[in-house]
Amino acid sequence: MQVRPNCCAVDRVMAKAAPLPLLDRILEAARIGENDDWEFKSSKGGFPASLWETFSAMANSAGGTIVLGATERGPSVVLDGVSPGQLEKLKKLFWDQHNNRQTISRASVASGDVQDIEVESGWLLAIRVQQVSRQERPIYKGQNPLEGTYKRRHEGDYRCSPDEVRRMLADADNIPADARILDGFGLDDLDQPSLAAFRNLFQAAKPGHPWLALSGKDQLEKLGCWRYDRDSGESGLTLAGLLMFGKHQSIISPGAAPNYLVDFRDYRGRKPQERWGDRLFPDGTWEANLFQFYQRSWPKVVADLKVPFSLKGVQRVDETPVHEALREAVVNAMIHADYKVGGGIVIMRHDDRYQIENPGTLLVSQEQLRRGGVSECRNKSLQRMFMLIGVGEQAGSGFARIQDGWKDQRWRAPRLIEQHGPDRVRLDMPMISLMPQWAFDTLRQKIGAGFERLSQQTQIALATAMIEGDVTNTRMQDLVADHPTDITKLLRSLVSKELLVADNQRRWTRYRLPAAIAPRQDLFTAPAENGGSGSPHTGRNSSPLPGSSSPLDTKGGESEPQGEDLDTKRGELKAISARVAGKGKVAPAEMRAVILELCSGRYLSLADLAGLLARKPENLRNKTLTPMIREGLLRFRHSEQPNHPDQAYTATEAP
Repeated sequence: MQVRPNCCAVDRVMAKAAPLPLLDRILEAARIGENDDWEFKSSKGGFPASLWETFSAMANSAGGTIVLGATERGPSVVLDGVSPGQLEKLKKLFWDQHNNRQTISRASVASGDVQDIEVESGWLLAIRVQQVSRQERPIYKGQNPLEGTYKRRHEGDYRCSPDEVRRMLADADNIPADARILDGFGLDDLDQPSLAAFRNLFQAAKPGHPWLALSGKDQLEKLGCWRYDRDSGESGLTLAGLLMFGKHQSIISPGAAPNYLVDFRDYRGRKPQERWGDRLFPDGTWEANLFQFYQRSWPKVVADLKVPFSLKGVQRVDETPVHEALREAVVNAMIHADYKVGGGIVIMRHDDRYQIENPGTLLVSQEQLRRGGVSECRNKSLQRMFMLIGVGEQAGSGFARIQDGWKDQRWRAPRLIEQHGPDRVRLDMPMISLMPQWAFDTLRQKIGAGFERLSQQTQIALATAMIEGDVTNTRMQDLVADHPTDITKLLRSLVSKELLVADNQRRWTRYRLPAAIAPRQDLFTAPAENGGSGSPHTGRNSSPLPGSSSPLDTKGGESEPQGEDLDTKRGELKAISARVAGKGKVAPAEMRAVILELCSGRYLSLADLAGLLARKPENLRNKTLTPMIREGLLRFRHSEQPNHPDQAYTATEAP
């Protein structure tokens, strides 16, 4: 992308009337784009007609800066500038219209948010638009919010549908969504066993809490299940009470939450085209309220979770940071969901990741989520009830806890994705390391030995493009600590070196591996090694062989017998494995003999062996390797921890 000030190079643009940092930021944004924070608009024909649409979109989204006097032309930006006289007219027009409720619904820009900047070709007018709070949304153009409300997506501004606007208006209400009193519903719509089970957990988590001494409506009112409205004099069961403890048929009744759905699916051990192996959903055999769904799905979420246990003193700690992160993610989906939107809450467990979805939109920007400290919850009563049984976080640190739990395992950072039409929030939680050895090996094979000499950030960018299908500036911000500008420079340098291909969009460009480097599709997902939730390289150090650690992980292995580097001996190992690799049925004795020869004098991981023998990892482990361990023919590298993330096999004696 090029920035073309009128008939002059960028480095000749001079700042005279504005602080240099702002000019630098404008030049950088014009040069590389990459986010929704900037919008360049021409003012040659006067005040741009689309300005208030962009103003509305930025205010209702994550904020941004509009620069008048600069034109976007495809991937390029031309800093045209305007004359001093035009600049004054633009400023007057902006302030006149900004303060006119016929033009824009709310004046949200302060005088310090508007600055003029002189460049060689003329003047620019920069208008900083702040993101408004949920209570102030929607900001809309004209007088009708159903027709003049905009939001910002990666591809630009779009007009919100009437349903989206109504949901914004509902979120702006000081009364939380789940505090709505339901007309025609009462205590008979609640499932009493659910209430009793909740009280038991409440007692265990908060013994001595004064609310435990209450009963009936008094206790329900404290929990937020029953509410008295002082203004209207109305009282009754709330949406929160019905969602948390209600009978399923009552929950999905008109007037309550007819779009309500909760769904857990377990895809572990399944091929991509296959259906789930286990599923929990409202099938009529249980009361599918939120409390029951949490109680029934949580054991399935963490069953066979392969993470190292830790000790507190001499006591084993079963609740690891990973468990805490997952619990936070599951509860967040329930308390932040917009139950008016279809699609429901869906938890999916795969061999190498979790995927958790809920209907609705984020009430704060992703930047605020990453920063933490801002607590905005759509369903505050649901949040309170989960907290009373020791689940959930109110201090605005929930997403940080999720990130920290994954960082503790040195897994790839969770990825939060907002989808539209219908609105959904999806949290992807990959259980593979930042640089899995299989990804490193594949890229080294495709690119050559020079891959090892690339910077850590470069390796991460290329590995992300391979593992996730593409890489963006935003995703890299999850994975490295570099400034967004430096990340863009890195990604664009990889394009110039033909290691990445850009999609040629200015805003939120996606980068992919070129065809010459991209591996076969079946290499995009690592095979499952540990037979549960883990993938073969979900641990802290994903090297398949001791002594051949990833360049991104310098932790050494244990000082036991170590074999040669896999690349050095790859030809020899392939020659050994050729006797059985790719063949159909092989005599067990022959398979064992080949494995013992491969593992003689070296450690090989399950992934290494499966690749050399062309066998499915799970079948190879269950049918051959585990029996050989039991019979003493093989031994683990980490015998004290059979499910250690760096686990590998070696022969106990030469065959």
